[in-house]
Amino acid sequence: MQHLEESYDVVIVGAGHAGCEAALACARLGLETIMFTVSVDSIALMPCNPNIGGSSKGHLVRELDALGGEMGKNIDKTFIQSKMLNQSKGPAVHSLRAQADKQEYSRSMRMTLESTDHLTIRQAEVSEIIVEDGTLTGVKTFSGAVYRCKAAILATGTYLKARCIYGDVSEYTGPNGLKAANHLTDSLKEHGIEMLRFKTGTPARVDKKSIDFSRMEEQFGDEKVVPFSFSTDREALQKEQISCWLTYTNEKTHEIIRENLDRSPLYSGAIEGTGPRYCPSIEDKVVKFPDKDRHQVFVEPEGLYTNEMYLGGMSSSLPEDVQYAMYRTVPGLEKVKIVRNAYAIEYDCINSIQLKSTLETLPISGLYCGGQFNGSSGYEEAAVQGFMAGVNAAMKILGREQIVLDRSQAYIGVLIDDLVTKENHEPYRMMTSRAEYRLLLRQDNADIRLMGIGHDIGLINDEQYEKLLLKERMIEEEIKRLETTNIGASREVQEFLEENGSTPLKTGTTLAELVRRPELDYVMLTKIDKNRPALLEDVIEQVNINIKYDGYIRRQRQQVIQYKKLENKKLDVEFDYSTVKGLRREAIQKLNLYKPMSIGQASRISGVSPADISVLLVFLEQLRYQKSLEKKE
Repeated sequence: MQHLEESYDVVIVGAGHAGCEAALACARLGLETIMFTVSVDSIALMPCNPNIGGSSKGHLVRELDALGGEMGKNIDKTFIQSKMLNQSKGPAVHSLRAQADKQEYSRSMRMTLESTDHLTIRQAEVSEIIVEDGTLTGVKTFSGAVYRCKAAILATGTYLKARCIYGDVSEYTGPNGLKAANHLTDSLKEHGIEMLRFKTGTPARVDKKSIDFSRMEEQFGDEKVVPFSFSTDREALQKEQISCWLTYTNEKTHEIIRENLDRSPLYSGAIEGTGPRYCPSIEDKVVKFPDKDRHQVFVEPEGLYTNEMYLGGMSSSLPEDVQYAMYRTVPGLEKVKIVRNAYAIEYDCINSIQLKSTLETLPISGLYCGGQFNGSSGYEEAAVQGFMAGVNAAMKILGREQIVLDRSQAYIGVLIDDLVTKENHEPYRMMTSRAEYRLLLRQDNADIRLMGIGHDIGLINDEQYEKLLLKERMIEEEIKRLETTNIGASREVQEFLEENGSTPLKTGTTLAELVRRPELDYVMLTKIDKNRPALLEDVIEQVNINIKYDGYIRRQRQQVIQYKKLENKKLDVEFDYSTVKGLRREAIQKLNLYKPMSIGQASRISGVSPADISVLLVFLEQLRYQKSLEKKE
């Protein structure tokens, strides 16, 4: 029997947030790219929460945009409410979050993909990978069609052998009742890929007409919206926003849940997969936090042209009748009508310790992985991994050096490093606390940190890059001016300080020293700074942060210098650690399993002790000495 056979540079398996970023990166770099999806109607689908960003996730989206990704631009086009979180705290944890119109987000991303040169979209299920001598050479679809390629990126999300469960109901479908992909897992296993079984969940969607909003707290967006993308015009972004709402569970809610735990597949053993610790179901919250008498419930619109509302904080896999009973105990939801039941979903994913830092698999050359398939959770985590996998697949094909961001450069670097060096027994979620250098890795300076890399890759154009260089010059010049501009203890200055609760001056000082005072900032000093130049908002923000937190920033930069010393001591990923005398057996096993790229990465592997690192450092020094002797001979 004859089957279709075609050739492409890159094959992308999956069209969720990871697949979209991977496909766009490859196609924009000039590679002939084909993206497969089980349904073209599910491109950039948001099967769970209707928002992009949030604590630490907003950092990821900003970084992705600075590198040349699409998510930030797309949410700027389709948001219905935007809010900067954690504004009462320091700038390191400020995080942007925007409510999305789900249908419009998907439609807009699909339009971008369809209008991109070198990109083909195909509705089909990829059922096999084709591997020859340890190298990926193509994929095969369920229909038998063969697509030859130089690299492939697996971004299958939660679709592999997906099973949706609530109560006694169990269906082998993907999210939102979409078709599952039931065949690829077996092919991957045949080629030596170890798979895990993870779980996630989603709350019910309810009818807006059945909600009593008068019993809830209204949540507004920011008056002045900050864009996710550095290329979005701030003024054009301002528009009327839709409200979200806040309510709470109560003891009656918790009582109903406790009484029905035996009917929850989470506790009856019907669910095999491991769920995300930091995004628990309402059953888990009630069981694990018995001292809490209430939990927040965020009631969020799914879009402008639907009455569906999302009940954030109340994901569940309890039976349908129990869902109704517990939801109706929540203030404002007493007469609520469910449009879509809450459910848990199990799916297959890769054990991410089989990945290099480039997101290429260790067992198979040319096979890259991204998104929830790597054992992470969240749209934003998925998108950045898809992008990096796409970029590195393209770099490999083009014969260029692949891109690895380290932990001191980006949250993306922290995310990927954690995935490939730590045993993840549950879906990985990004958090600000995971980033050691978070004062440097702020969302506000993502362009300064990463846009140069995006330009080198070829996904940030010259005009964008020139704007960044101009911005950097303006920041540098203004900081220099403030550090060198002395201001005397004039009557005007003293009155200004008194008005703002600041200590009067005894002698002259610099404007920069005044900015550093906790009760003052750069903007407030406009009144006494007569020679201030007109600057853009993002320049002002950087000037203020860099001066106010100068001491902390300097200290963290010193820490990065120490960190880099270990990161720069490279290791051969093909090296056999059993040949190193003095390493403990567990360290040998872990190092041979993870194949770290550097001493720094090796030091973060569970089971590798500081003593083992010392042995490795001595070994590397001996190797270097032997090579120097050989050169002399």
